[in-house]
Amino acid sequence: MAAAAPVQVDIVDFKIPTGNNKTLFVCNILPREFEAEVYDCIFKVFSKFGLLYSVRVCRNAAVAEPGYYAIVKFYSALNAGRAQNDTNKQCLFQRVPLKVQMCTKQWSTKVSRENPLPLNSIKCQELANYYLGFNGWCSRIIALQNISGAGGCEENTQELAQPEGKNIKYICIMEVKFINYGKCCRGIGVSEEVDQDTTDPLNFALKLGRAQKAATQKALSDAFQKILLIVLGNGKVSLQWSSEQDETDCFTEEELQTQLEVQSVNDISWSQFEHEGQEEILSDLSFNTETIEGIGT
Repeated sequence: MAAAAPVQVDIVDFKIPTGNNKTLFVCNILPREFEAEVYDCIFKVFSKFGLLYSVRVCRNAAVAEPGYYAIVKFYSALNAGRAQNDTNKQCLFQRVPLKVQMCTKQWSTKVSRENPLPLNSIKCQELANYYLGFNGWCSRIIALQNISGAGGCEENTQELAQPEGKNIKYICIMEVKFINYGKCCRGIGVSEEVDQDTTDPLNFALKLGRAQKAATQKALSDAFQKILLIVLGNGKVSLQWSSEQDETDCFTEEELQTQLEVQSVNDISWSQFEHEGQEEILSDLSFNTETIEGIGT
């Protein structure tokens, strides 16, 4: 009796993909009038294999033949592997075959495989919708609080408003519920805006809105960091806690509100909430040139 094929399993987290096995290098792309045409062709071909984090299209160096190359990054290593196997040495959208291979990368000290940056809130929602469905999760704000005058004293805000402007700080606690899995997690986000023109009420209102929105976005991203998606080769998905659960998930809503009321702004570690919107540093990309050669036009 033939042995059953091993089950393929992939772990997808809500962080910027950093593994070499998730990034494809596509070369031997023929010249086109517009770079956007190349982008559209690459995106249509590779998005069939799974959700893409990014597609970067670049012109070949001046010393090389005219044309383009592309860097395609997947969230899933399984999807990237399938894409590489099925597209390498295939013509697809042009008369000559493409060369597709996994890339190698020398990691910057700012972005490492051990400490990848979290996805921003938009990417988190995109990833959750893809694997869990639009109705597979929901979020709600537990608290959104102005902490501009925390830690000491509202009277000092008048002094801050003189030459340096007025600081507007908000903290948000967001809960994300995964409907089909009976799990929920919470995230915290803090945002700060500086209102330089304290005489303009419209500008103040805009800054206030930005601070509130950024705090909620960061809280949503922070909540998703606590979840891992376990994706099987047959498409089934399960959830697992990451190692980033904290006491926020154990408090009741009343306890969280109490914590906000007594928490001094000086006690908050701001750096842990500053990842929203950051992107990876695309530098020092390197590839195996021996495997690139051999595909002519």
